[in-house]
Amino acid sequence: MPVGGKLGGSSLFSGFRVLGLHSNHLPHALRYHKKHREFYVVTAVGKCFHTYNVNKLGITAVSNSLSEDISCLAADRMLVFVAAGSEISAFARNKEEVRRYSAHRQEVRLLLPLGDQLVSVDAGGDLIVWDTQGGDIYLRLQFDPLTFDPSAILHPSTYLNKVLLGSSQGALQLWNLKTSKLLFSFPGWSAGVTVLQQSPAADIVGVGTATGRIIIHNIRVDETLMSFTQDWGPISSLAFRTDGPPLVASGSPQGHIAFWDLERRQLVAQQRHAHRSAVAAATFLHGQPLLVTNGADNAIKVWIFDQEGGGARLLRSRQGHSAPPTTIRHHSNDGQNILSAGQDGTLQSFSTVHERFNKNLGHGSINKKKEQKKKKGLAYEELRLPAITAFASAVARQSDWDGIVACHRGRPAATTWNLQKCTMGAHRLLPPGGRGDDNAATAVDITSCGNFALIGSSSGHLDAYNLQSGLHRGCYGDDGIAHSGGAVRGVCVDALNQLTFSAGGSDWLLKIWRFKSRKQEAELQLSAAPAAMRLHRESGMLALALDDFTLLVVDTATRRIVRKFTGHSGKINDMTFSPDGRWLVTAAMDCTIRTWDLPSGSLVDCFLVAMAPVGVSLSPTGDFLATAHVDSLGVCLWTNQSLCSLVSLRPLPADFQPITVALPGARPDEAEQEVTSSDEAEDEEYASPQQLEAELVTLSLQAESRWKNLLQLDAIRKRNRPSAPPAAPAAAPFFLPTRAGLTPHFLSPDQTQQQQEVQSKVLQWGVLSQKSEFCTALESALESNSFDRPLLLLKSLGPSSLSIEISSLSAEGGGASDNSLLLAFLRMIDGMLASGRDFDLAHAYLALFLKLHLRSLSRDAGAMETLLRLSARLEAGWAELRASFDQSLCLLAYAKSALL
Repeated sequence: MPVGGKLGGSSLFSGFRVLGLHSNHLPHALRYHKKHREFYVVTAVGKCFHTYNVNKLGITAVSNSLSEDISCLAADRMLVFVAAGSEISAFARNKEEVRRYSAHRQEVRLLLPLGDQLVSVDAGGDLIVWDTQGGDIYLRLQFDPLTFDPSAILHPSTYLNKVLLGSSQGALQLWNLKTSKLLFSFPGWSAGVTVLQQSPAADIVGVGTATGRIIIHNIRVDETLMSFTQDWGPISSLAFRTDGPPLVASGSPQGHIAFWDLERRQLVAQQRHAHRSAVAAATFLHGQPLLVTNGADNAIKVWIFDQEGGGARLLRSRQGHSAPPTTIRHHSNDGQNILSAGQDGTLQSFSTVHERFNKNLGHGSINKKKEQKKKKGLAYEELRLPAITAFASAVARQSDWDGIVACHRGRPAATTWNLQKCTMGAHRLLPPGGRGDDNAATAVDITSCGNFALIGSSSGHLDAYNLQSGLHRGCYGDDGIAHSGGAVRGVCVDALNQLTFSAGGSDWLLKIWRFKSRKQEAELQLSAAPAAMRLHRESGMLALALDDFTLLVVDTATRRIVRKFTGHSGKINDMTFSPDGRWLVTAAMDCTIRTWDLPSGSLVDCFLVAMAPVGVSLSPTGDFLATAHVDSLGVCLWTNQSLCSLVSLRPLPADFQPITVALPGARPDEAEQEVTSSDEAEDEEYASPQQLEAELVTLSLQAESRWKNLLQLDAIRKRNRPSAPPAAPAAAPFFLPTRAGLTPHFLSPDQTQQQQEVQSKVLQWGVLSQKSEFCTALESALESNSFDRPLLLLKSLGPSSLSIEISSLSAEGGGASDNSLLLAFLRMIDGMLASGRDFDLAHAYLALFLKLHLRSLSRDAGAMETLLRLSARLEAGWAELRASFDQSLCLLAYAKSALL
């Protein structure tokens, strides 16, 4: 780092979410929510895990990220246990880490929740039984990896405190965890155990081996009931059907699934190419004809068994790219759809709104004639086209014909695709005549009207095609060669179909052609070979990325280079313009994403990412930036912060050193987000504090009717006076003992007897004037200097009762003769004003108090001194509030009247 260099992240873009990321090579975990009566599947994705509901396969929760990639996961009814390296974490509500278990010295490979305990096994053969609540170690066993290397673990049904361990050497061991004793050893079948699965019948266990054998074994009597052999390699997963038919499903590393009938002891059906990679796990839903599978091809699939012969069909799925995407482009004008082409050869559309709008256009095939030969034994791989290297799309006529054109690696013909039908188009845009087997389409563009497609090839040819008919409409250049000696690196057409721009990789030329006549008008010599080209049709700015890591911006109106940017230290993979044409965002192999301001000609934003970006696209609305990265299966979304807040885009200094920004993670859909723990407590409601800050003024939560009309109670009583006299109440019993106060409370017989015993027959002065509960609480508060209880009593009273309570504070109303209760009330009001709490109640209570007792207080010097201090506090508080009110009113009046 240079001395004095400035460090910083992105001030323009912040990570939002990742699209198209669903699963990896780890087996999933299945959970059942008793309250929702729904199954949930948990899959690992890098350093976090996702939770989907099986009913809709909508993502409901995304966990917090861990420090390392997840190595295995398991789940019970309360928690999700995740192992990352040698650490084990317990997650509650599928998101928050609540506990961590640290005692392993090597990577944890196996996890098994067992009641209130968790069994974990690491790569060194160390088995630990944990107490899930306290995190204490209950039992620890050490196995020698040379003689018994645990590779699978199972808790047999009805076997209390027992686990069955399978080893890579082939032997099995049954252990009692409570007594830490080895109960029985099974010699095995001379093949490593890969899977152990409990069958619906007790004592019967399914064993999958590395040689492809499936053994149905009775562990109680140590007897093999039957065995099957799979021809697709080792058994990667086993699943028993529980809704009636005795079927067992086995997964293979090639992505095939076989279904075996246990009664007839034969293969009844098979699902070939269920996944593009190994089947990581397959699980039957209990009591339902549904099978959930996941694999390393980034797919989760639900299969339903409703076909004759025991076969299954795909019911629903969530799948992204099985290989990293290489090219991404926004398709619709609203910026809600992103087209992505990956190394797996598929073309997919990801929605930024909801996953249910995602579309998979599938894998391109060679031609329809060879597709008809599938039944004749043609290999599945021979029908597929290579990966897409470049594509272009248009929305103008996509309802009438195909609106996407794609170039494939090493193929001379370009293919058309239809997004609305989610299929490959009918046309193959192949140039006329033979141009050699090594000729391949390298660049493509579609006109803004959606009628024509221009395709550049590796031989230097540039051809025009009609998208409606798929016919060839002509070539550019003499003898049909636009750029001699090398490939066409880029091709663009302006907004009015007047000019065509092409860049050659060998002649270092940017050529400008007439679109209709296909005649060359001008050419521009470049300083290096162009690597990519992008045109902003609205402004006419053409950006060129050269092989010497520099950027050129050409004004197509004047046909001159108007900007040149340097700063990248690696190959520039992709670039995109902002909707208004002011910014140029570039992504390069130096792992930086840079934003260049074209009017000022300076770099205004730059940040590093952990994986080099290979594709970048800014939405037509400018709200999201989409990026694709090396070795990443998802499409990352970044929010444009300049749309939400004020961002100062100043030119970055020459010694600016960007810092690495973490890639965004997935986020659950708000419509699908739920708490999936079966016995979790309900979400605790947020309890707002009584006062946020001591210097703030806080109003009470009392209704206005409780305090606003205290000064008008006489007028309200006069208005509400009944026209007829009140009816006589029902006769009450004689001499009911009551307790002193405004509201009558009857005494219990025990209290009445005690009162009669201690009561004297001589009446004392003041006995007839009974004190209320509020007066008693006010006297106690005067001694303790805490007025919370009398204030709570006042809040609980209505306006009439509150007026009577305040009237009874004077000596005439039954209060103390020395005005102590009046002074105590003033101290209570002074404390309310000093704290800033219940600001409205303090003023209402004080106004009523002064109306009733100001005449008697004016004769007391001590009371007048207290009132003067209270008046000074009131004036200071109102002065501060008045300044804030005046400032707000001034700004509001200016905003209404000023000419902005």
